[in-house]
Amino acid sequence: MARKTVQQLGDGESVDEVYLVTDKQLRANRQGSLYLQVDLRDRTGQITARLWNATEPQFRSFEEGDFLRIRGKVQLFQGSLQMIFSTFERMAPSQVALGDFLPRTEQDVNKLLEKLKTILRKLDNPHLKGLVECFLIDEPFVDALSKAPAGIRNHHAYIGGLLEHVVTLLDGAERIAPLYPELNRDLLLMGIFLHDIGKVRELSYDRVFGYTDEGQLVGHIVIGVEMLNEKLAQVPDLTGEPFPSELVLRLKHLILSHHGTYEFGSPRLPMTPEGIALHYLDNLDAKLHSFLRDIREDRQGTSAWTPYNHNTQRRLFKGLREGSGPVVDGELAS
Repeated sequence: MARKTVQQLGDGESVDEVYLVTDKQLRANRQGSLYLQVDLRDRTGQITARLWNATEPQFRSFEEGDFLRIRGKVQLFQGSLQMIFSTFERMAPSQVALGDFLPRTEQDVNKLLEKLKTILRKLDNPHLKGLVECFLIDEPFVDALSKAPAGIRNHHAYIGGLLEHVVTLLDGAERIAPLYPELNRDLLLMGIFLHDIGKVRELSYDRVFGYTDEGQLVGHIVIGVEMLNEKLAQVPDLTGEPFPSELVLRLKHLILSHHGTYEFGSPRLPMTPEGIALHYLDNLDAKLHSFLRDIREDRQGTSAWTPYNHNTQRRLFKGLREGSGPVVDGELAS
């Protein structure tokens, strides 16, 4: 029997299925009674589930990253679906098909990788071409790049998401670069490739998306600069020439400034044309991806709006239902 995925769940539906635990909390309600709140996911999405009158032994009986067989019922609460469950059973990883639980890019990873290689190998600058090759001949790095998500909750949070994000930016840069002839196209494309490379070491993605110890303590921006330094030391062996010092500074600046503002964790503000172009391309892809995902995955078929998103601090307009007219003073006009 085919499994009941998160995406297939509807209001009032009974559930007896296995899901992956991505977060768990033991909370107390206003009366002081304990309840268990867990975030459950499979490759199609995530849902919050609650067990009333829970106990501490129940809370300690499983961990994040475990698989639970959940029995309960789905209900609509404050505009979002949630699950109220009555029993659960911890399942061994050998009892489940791991591919059912981690979300993956819908695109062909091999084709994405080939597109990335094709674009980057067309760079004109010999030093940058040598740097590209130092990364592309590193098989463990290429394997990690092909699998890593771009994030754990927000944009491109799925296996292959980082590669998909980078290829989208490369494609976009190739389209806009002719509009701005003063932009250094090679530098912009290389900056796009490098800006998030640290995420292959910052993020863990075997069963639950999270942060490695290095990711928590150092972060992908600093890791990315370290990875760049490692490869820069290898380039002269390929080119027979020292790597230009100004080009090194410009590449590091692209990694360090791509978040755009200090409040979003950028150690430096963009101070080059390529830096500002990278930041806005990166931000555009991240924001559009998140907005389109929220609209696509919202299952409130009766509403023209998505539920309120605390990250973006807004609801999104999906469009009026077929046969409905414009809204006037809160009511549909005839």
